[in-house]
This record gives sequence, C-alpha cells and structure tokens, in this order.
Amino acid sequence: MPLAVAPAQMDQLDNIIRRGRPLKRGEHLYRASDSFESVFAVRSGAIKTYVVSQDGEEQVTGFYMPGEVLGMDGISTAHHVSNAKALETATVCEIPFTQLENLSQQIPTLQHHFFSLMSDEIRADRELHMLLSKKSADDRVASLLLSLSARHHRRGLSSESFRLPMSRYDIANYLGLAVETVSRIFTRFQQKGWLQVSGRDIDILDRASLCGNAPDTDTVEIHL
Repeated sequence: MPLAVAPAQMDQLDNIIRRGRPLKRGEHLYRASDSFESVFAVRSGAIKTYVVSQDGEEQVTGFYMPGEVLGMDGISTAHHVSNAKALETATVCEIPFTQLENLSQQIPTLQHHFFSLMSDEIRADRELHMLLSKKSADDRVASLLLSLSARHHRRGLSSESFRLPMSRYDIANYLGLAVETVSRIFTRFQQKGWLQVSGRDIDILDRASLCGNAPDTDTVEIHL
C-alpha cells in the first residue's frame, strides 16, 4: 500500500504487518463465517473472492491483484461474509485490524488512506452491479479487459500485454455469462483485430475499438 508518510510512521505500520507463508493455488486465505481479525494486502499473485448460495452455487465477487487490499467485508459483521482463494501462488501481508485502527488514529494520512480503501470497496460493489446490468455480453468482457489493463498500468506494468490470472470459468461466473459465450467473444475480438489471445495471454491491439464496446469504462473500477 503506497503511502505518503514519514519513515518513522512507516516503521510503525511495518511493525504491525505479518508476512506469512505463500498461499498455494486453490488455497483459502479465509472462508465465509471466519472471525474477522485482519485485512490483507496482496504482495504477489492473485486472489478471488466468492460467495456460495444456499443451493451450493459459487458466485465470484472479485479479483484482487498486487497492491490491493481485501478482507474488509467483515468489518461491520465481525466475520467474513465471503471466501478468498488463491488463483495462483500468492503472498499477502496480514494487517491486524485493531492495531490498524489504533495506528490510524495516530497517523491521519493512514486513516485517510484506509477510508479511501473502504470507499473503493463500496464503489466497486456498485460498479459491479452496473457492469452486470449491461445488456451486451461484449460490453461486459470489454469492460473487464480494459479495467484489468488499467490496473496493470497503475502497477507500472504493460497495459497492452498481460496474463489473465483467472480461468474462463471464473470470468464467465463473475460477469454472469456462460463460459462458451466468453470464449466466443474472445474469438470474435481476436478476429476483428482488437486482441491477440493465446491461452491466458492477452495483447490489446486496438484499444479504441475495445473502448467503443465499453464507453463508460473510464468510470468503472471493478475488482479484477
């Protein structure tokens, strides 16, 4: 979490952070109903969050990448309401919430940053609903790719060439589409010359055309 704080204050924050062993692909960071004690910052890899319906069906609710914070779903309920699972080998920093709260009261910049993270969570939930309300499946996939591209750019990585950490199934589940539909859209975008797709490797070749399928993408910052 990049913060504009003094070195001494950064040392205080660093002192409360716990760095555990890496998570293996498919391993859970936490599960729904686990007691809420900490929030987590992703250092490497990718993690997905999901809920399970009463019928036992999984619904993907978000994808978290390096530099992003998850686990705040339990702040108001004292327990997590979703599950978090590693999509690939991942490392996280665990930040005990009570200690974070106490430290935030001493460091206004940290408190502001944490409030911003909470605001981002609320906005992400709202914008996911916006994304799922799009009539066109093409719009949903284009929005996902462009938002993921933007997140890579913010990390100083290529916004044109990147690897998807999630499967087609997870993408389809997240977007409320069939897996076959997602695969057809990737193929169609590639045939139009907008993308080059090789497995999970994506190269954006025609951003303008892709943006034309997602005209409001600039306002969408969903968890990808």
